[in-house]
Amino acid sequence: MAEIEREAMEYDVVIVGAGPAGLSAAIRLKQLDADLNVVVLEKGSEVGAHILSGAVLDPSGLDALIPDWKEKGAPLNVPVKEDNFFALGPAGKIRIPNFPMPPLMNNHGNYIVSMGNVCRWMAEQAEELGVEIFPGMACSELVYGENGEVKGVVAGVFGLEADGSYGPNTEPGMELHGKYVFLSEGVRGSLSKEVIEKYGLQDGKEPQKFGIGMKEIWEIDPAKHKEGTVTHTMGWPLGSNAGGGSFIYHLDNNQVYVGFVVHLNYKNPHLFPYMEFQRFKHHPMVADLLKGGKRVAYGARAISEGGYQSMPKMVASGVALLGCSVGMVNVPRIKGNHNAMLSGIAAAEAAHKAIAAGRSGDELHDYEVDVRTGAIGQDLKKVRNVKPLWSKFGMVASLVLGGFDMWFQTVTKGISLFGTLSHGKNDAAATEPASAHKPIDYPKPDGTLSFDRLTNVSFAMTNHEESQPCHLRLKDPMVPISDNLPMFDEPAQRYCPAGVYEVVEKDGKQEFVVNFQNCVHCKTCDIKDPAQNITWVTPQGGDGPNYPNM
Repeated sequence: MAEIEREAMEYDVVIVGAGPAGLSAAIRLKQLDADLNVVVLEKGSEVGAHILSGAVLDPSGLDALIPDWKEKGAPLNVPVKEDNFFALGPAGKIRIPNFPMPPLMNNHGNYIVSMGNVCRWMAEQAEELGVEIFPGMACSELVYGENGEVKGVVAGVFGLEADGSYGPNTEPGMELHGKYVFLSEGVRGSLSKEVIEKYGLQDGKEPQKFGIGMKEIWEIDPAKHKEGTVTHTMGWPLGSNAGGGSFIYHLDNNQVYVGFVVHLNYKNPHLFPYMEFQRFKHHPMVADLLKGGKRVAYGARAISEGGYQSMPKMVASGVALLGCSVGMVNVPRIKGNHNAMLSGIAAAEAAHKAIAAGRSGDELHDYEVDVRTGAIGQDLKKVRNVKPLWSKFGMVASLVLGGFDMWFQTVTKGISLFGTLSHGKNDAAATEPASAHKPIDYPKPDGTLSFDRLTNVSFAMTNHEESQPCHLRLKDPMVPISDNLPMFDEPAQRYCPAGVYEVVEKDGKQEFVVNFQNCVHCKTCDIKDPAQNITWVTPQGGDGPNYPNM
């Protein structure tokens, strides 16, 4: 690549990713100093195109960033009015009362939102302050300085040949250099992954843990719609096969968000997360709600669930990791957007202070301290044992012991009887041989409540230019058939929520097929593949899903 000549543009801060963390950082930088040159690069076709979240938003991050957000028209229009929590069986449900739950679980004062639309609005606020935002600009490489520091990124490479080489019609992109580079790529971003490995930022920390979240937007019968109602469930259909649960959020316009999360540390490689989601919708409680309605959108993305003990070191020379690039989701609350925003604010304040002092390309130590000791650290530390308790002892014990631990810490101001529990194996290593588990018989989708993957993926409006290199790279193309198929019944056929991976028979031999055009950029394959043989890298800018109101 050394022979590729590119133009370079200089900025004070280069931000990768126009999600809540990146946009909060951009806004805060310009609030602190209007003369700072700040650029945000977004791989989606527009801001919000790749944003998928539940989402019930805790507005604390937005309050800190733009206190007058209501007057400025932020799309937080549906306050939470009712909070329900159920444990499901195959045909029934048990209401878990709200009163024994710790105060932090209360959704009073929160809002049901489309985070895609919140980010679109935040982008408008950033541009009014003078931030440059370039959608459709995927950042494919990091640029390193003479001393090994991150000094920028390569963005806007288009038209690569199918083998990844530069051809006559290739646009080589450009380098964008900054005194500091912020990576706010979301979960398992390719540049963040490179930085974590290169600088050993995960050393001494617990492995990051993940879930796969799948979501549909439904328009339902107005008679069944209850704007502002939030419902969470646990139990059926997952049972003891995996941790996870569902969410049903009633927003405005007779729409509901129906979502399902499966923790990716499941052992049984026969488990099919997408089909668990489809089966869930046939529970009488859910089926009755959706009957007569129609699904209008679908999407999926991985969720960072490791929490406090899994957060890597967040800074290296010239670079800082923000939001889900670190993993700031409060698992029992199913909320991370407020922490993403607060991380952007903290990174911006640390960079502004450093630039004002004439520094560049060093570690923003103040940002790390702020996250770990400030509001984000306090939010995550008190729930740090919920996920490992669930993984070790199951749902019921997690509810009892995790709830007790959260209450105890509320009283003792952060002291836990459990200390800080370990997560153990990473999610790929948690997968056990197929021979140790029974296959799971999933009912065929009925086309009314439940749908096959390819039909649903069309509602993600995902698209990839077919002539470009496959962005799902196999370290060894033989491993899926030679290793994963006999040992694990090649689980990529099932853990992918978009039907990207298939095992087909061709000329009497089994062949592993990668339909990368279907990819919705959830990164599950990069996380769960038992051989860690699949690496997700960014495709060319503008490709991928085009989520309208996720």
